[in-house]
Amino acid sequence: MLESVVVGQSPLSGADGHRWSLISTIPQQPSASLLWLPALGVAARNYLPFAHALAAQGVAVFVHEWRGNGSSSLRAGRDSDWGYRELLLEDIPLSDDAVAAALPGVPRIIGGHSLGGQMAGMQLGLAALRNDPLMPRSLWLAASGAPYWRAWPMPRRIAMPMIYRFLPWLAQVNGALPGKRIGFGGNEARSLIRDWALTALSGRYAARGIEADMEAGMAQADVEIRAAIMDSDWLVPRASLDFLLSKLPRSRAETVVLRESDLGTRADHFSWLKQPEAVAKALLR
Repeated sequence: MLESVVVGQSPLSGADGHRWSLISTIPQQPSASLLWLPALGVAARNYLPFAHALAAQGVAVFVHEWRGNGSSSLRAGRDSDWGYRELLLEDIPLSDDAVAAALPGVPRIIGGHSLGGQMAGMQLGLAALRNDPLMPRSLWLAASGAPYWRAWPMPRRIAMPMIYRFLPWLAQVNGALPGKRIGFGGNEARSLIRDWALTALSGRYAARGIEADMEAGMAQADVEIRAAIMDSDWLVPRASLDFLLSKLPRSRAETVVLRESDLGTRADHFSWLKQPEAVAKALLR
């Protein structure tokens, strides 16, 4: 079926001049469209195998690009900063509109990996507050959960608050988080790390510059959720996913735990990207 899949890149540009490309894999007769949001520091192109696996089963996949990664025209630094406000209110809506315009009338899904899954949930919350009739009706998650420190098992839980305070400080001192150097994410904007750490410490989704009550919106969202979690993913323990799902109490969730024997590779946070068939199958069930 891959011969009938069209792969493309659509250039998008925001009001503040930020430019990026929306990657798409579209089968001839798509049964649904999926806007996929990457993990922190992961470029959109890394999800092409996953997109092909879903497109081969009839789902059109559009992979968003975060600011500072891949095709983005920006790179985080002392003179280039952004946070959740820019991602949620400016960038993701443009990619979402492009998906709706490309495949009007096709059932819509939003989802993501790690931070991308959280962003998808927040985006649904904002759409619910607007009573948006075009909001996606399904949420797909892969290796995604809220970073709230209490969701970690002991003894790691003890160290998490300290880490969540240290990373924003490091980003502020350097002008951006040197993620590639320390092995966490990419080179990330300091306000993005500040907003992420706020949720990690408080357990609430909120950010500077976003006046809407995202928690209230997520509580109103009524969608179908499918989640795949990796058995040996220390970055997203099961309690982390459960805490994220608790933010969406009106939604119906199905969760599959994937092990190494299911995946054909390590059941950790990133290995599935190169062998995504089991994750695609779990989400398509």
